[in-house]
Amino acid sequence: MKDFGLLKRLYSVRRVDILARMIGIGIIGCGHWGPNYIRNFSIQPNVKVQVAADTDPKRRALVEGLFSGLKTVASHRELLSDPRVQAVVVATPTSTHHAIVKEALQAGKDVLCEKPLTVTAAESEELALLARKTGRILMVGHTFLFNPGILKLKSLIDEGTIGSVYYMHAERTNLGPIRTDVSVVHDLASHDISIFNFLRGTLPETVNGKGGRFLRDGIDDVAFVTLQYPGNVIASLIVSWLHPRKVREVTVVGDRKMIIWNDLGTLGPIMIFDKSVKREPAYLDFGEFNLLAREGDVTIPRVALTEPLKLQTEHFISCLLARSQPRTSVQQGIDVARVLDAINLSIAQGGIPCPVKTE
Repeated sequence: MKDFGLLKRLYSVRRVDILARMIGIGIIGCGHWGPNYIRNFSIQPNVKVQVAADTDPKRRALVEGLFSGLKTVASHRELLSDPRVQAVVVATPTSTHHAIVKEALQAGKDVLCEKPLTVTAAESEELALLARKTGRILMVGHTFLFNPGILKLKSLIDEGTIGSVYYMHAERTNLGPIRTDVSVVHDLASHDISIFNFLRGTLPETVNGKGGRFLRDGIDDVAFVTLQYPGNVIASLIVSWLHPRKVREVTVVGDRKMIIWNDLGTLGPIMIFDKSVKREPAYLDFGEFNLLAREGDVTIPRVALTEPLKLQTEHFISCLLARSQPRTSVQQGIDVARVLDAINLSIAQGGIPCPVKTE
């Protein structure tokens, strides 16, 4: 009996400890990403999605049908007032991020906000200051920085596999989905800017861009952007909602090898091309003959494929438990917003190079 009593007390203490560390999550926005967040948080043992908010009753009905017992509300303010909710995910249209994240931080909630953090860098900087003042964690959902293929690409570059980087190129196209609140630059280019900044470990110095408005006035549906990174590394990207083919691809060219990351690749996300251009000593006196293309093998390294959003949500929870800063911190959100500001300024001024604010 004594042993049974001891075990019962230990079980009670253990249960109280688990409940004390249980994190209540609120999801604001039940559109495309909201249900995916609910699904990923729901499979974590120390997490419970307490409530989801959306102004659209059809979306609320959808998630209620998908996740039995989930409470839904029409107002995000009602969600923020729920004492069971310790942290929130903001998965609403970009133009609403600033106001909703601000309210969440003021309500004492930790926040994971979908990319881009805000429409302008000034708004992101304001949220960063508020997060520091309130002692709350603010993480930005740059999901591709949790993509195993992108992480492999980064490690290959850092290991020197391709040598010195010459340039980078990204394509992100599809026929839709077409946003109504922000341009294709905010919607799609924010992904590749976060990837480029991650691969280089810094921001570009200058950018220039050209946009095309074919579907509506005032909103770019297509954009072509060039970014100049320190060390004379050029990066370019094409983003479009108006394209016949879905493409999610990044190419990095070095002086020794070249790598393509293809998020839709059937054989694997990473292909390493043992290709480069070498000088031919026999023709050093003839500029037109002293460069020869070297063709080698194509290698497809093994990459463990795990859903990036799962890795992102797990990281968010670990940061909440440890009270540590996320890998995709608010500063990275500010950095991306600063690049977006410069690109939009360049587009507005006809494509002239514009400097990127660094502080």
